[in-house]
Amino acid sequence: MNILLVAADKFPPFRSDIAVLFGKKMVERGHRVDWILQSEETLRRSCRTSWRGSDVLVGRTDNGTSKFSKLRKNLYRILHELKMFRQLQSGQFDHLIVKDIFVSAVAAPLASAIFGVRLIYWLSFPFPEFYLHLAEKDLAPYPWFYRLRGHALKLLLYRFILPSAEHIFVQTAQMREDIAGHGIPRQKMTPVLMGVAVEDIPFWGYGAENGNGKENTIVYLGTLGKERRLDFLLRAFRKVLDSGKNANLRLVGGGETEAETAERIIKEEAGKLNISDKVHITGFQPQKTAWSHVRDAAVCVSPIPPGPILDCGSPTKLIEYMAMGKAAVANDHPEQRAVIEESGAGLCVPYDEDAFARAILYLLEHRGEAKAMGIRGRKYVESKRNYDILADLVERRLLGLQPARES
Repeated sequence: MNILLVAADKFPPFRSDIAVLFGKKMVERGHRVDWILQSEETLRRSCRTSWRGSDVLVGRTDNGTSKFSKLRKNLYRILHELKMFRQLQSGQFDHLIVKDIFVSAVAAPLASAIFGVRLIYWLSFPFPEFYLHLAEKDLAPYPWFYRLRGHALKLLLYRFILPSAEHIFVQTAQMREDIAGHGIPRQKMTPVLMGVAVEDIPFWGYGAENGNGKENTIVYLGTLGKERRLDFLLRAFRKVLDSGKNANLRLVGGGETEAETAERIIKEEAGKLNISDKVHITGFQPQKTAWSHVRDAAVCVSPIPPGPILDCGSPTKLIEYMAMGKAAVANDHPEQRAVIEESGAGLCVPYDEDAFARAILYLLEHRGEAKAMGIRGRKYVESKRNYDILADLVERRLLGLQPARES
């Protein structure tokens, strides 16, 4: 297959569903994947480059912090994504895959019709509902704008983009059900859960020989956005300390701005709880550096606030913990519950501070059992969430579509 992939992800991409699934696994299978992506770093002029043997059209960007710079950055992105028309003129592509974009995606059905390619849409997160949620909960800097944005994207996605797509890849079965509620046929959608490239991820195992196990380090890996409500984790951690256990909490992650990462809120909450000296925030880290922090963990945690926005997700952090051989404490989230029950790689408890604290304490005090959980987790990921397996699913689905052009 020859695939043109236009995505909201920046260049170079780092999310595993793009960087690994398409940038590595699909290419290894002999398929051609060309990309249209906006640059992560400031770039004054678009350019063409090669990445992992694939052709990438990299768009210019403006990373200034002013409102004008942000507006210009979005305008640059939309105009760059519309270069799909120019790229498709070669007549070499079978599929146009559009991932997590909306405004320029309105033009994708026209491009698909003109150049005879199959239009595939990939939705990794319910962005319209997320923007509306932020506005409703007063978590957005400009609630009126987020509300307007949410309604506009909802209209584009469910009334035009998804009905026009030949096929749709979604994150989970729950997301498929949510989208089906908008009138999109279930048989048109394929859930693709998050995974890892097992051969690239280190197996840290468990114990002091791999890090600071003696210090009872608890590690959270992921975004620190306000919607994650990490004050919940801080209060649970306070209860761990109140039990007499000497422990440290390490938050590995960041975001685009301090407001989005909620570092200030986390620090304020830690101060109120008098645990500032026990809570460490690393900020955004390159993937391999972030993984190295997991090496020091006695317990890894994955708290996800319940609700329709995050309930339809497939958390990467839990799969990464398991692949690295670490026992995890997760709360009762549809995907997390299923993974823990199937793998036996950790403890799944209600979204309750006392229950979460008790589960952390249990694993800190039962090291042998935690080690066995870590081993089971690695084996589970190798057999169920390895991107070789997930790539097989995506490849079969794409090959199963009627070819759009004569060979």
